[in-house]
Amino acid sequence: MGNHLYYGDNLTVLRESIATESVDLIYLDPPFNSNATYSHLFKDESGQVSGAQIAAFDDTWHWDDMVSGKALIELRDSPYQDAAKMLDAMVGFLGKS
Repeated sequence: MGNHLYYGDNLTVLRESIATESVDLIYLDPPFNSNATYSHLFKDESGQVSGAQIAAFDDTWHWDDMVSGKALIELRDSPYQDAAKMLDAMVGFLGKS
């Protein structure tokens, strides 16, 4: 199987599209929760930036009980209790934001 690029929430992709215990590395390097819309700027034939642009992606995040809440419950039921306690503390301090 070759390399693949998936677009979407990584937890959903891992659950629905990736076999258990088969991932060596997940690398994410987006701006995170900047609450901004990022655009792709186009250039004209001479290479100069034109006024044309298209929205590339929105960087807005919100707590989703169906995904985030489920993940928290799974972590609480896992052997990784230190991580569960830390995440519970973060959610308690930051809220679902």
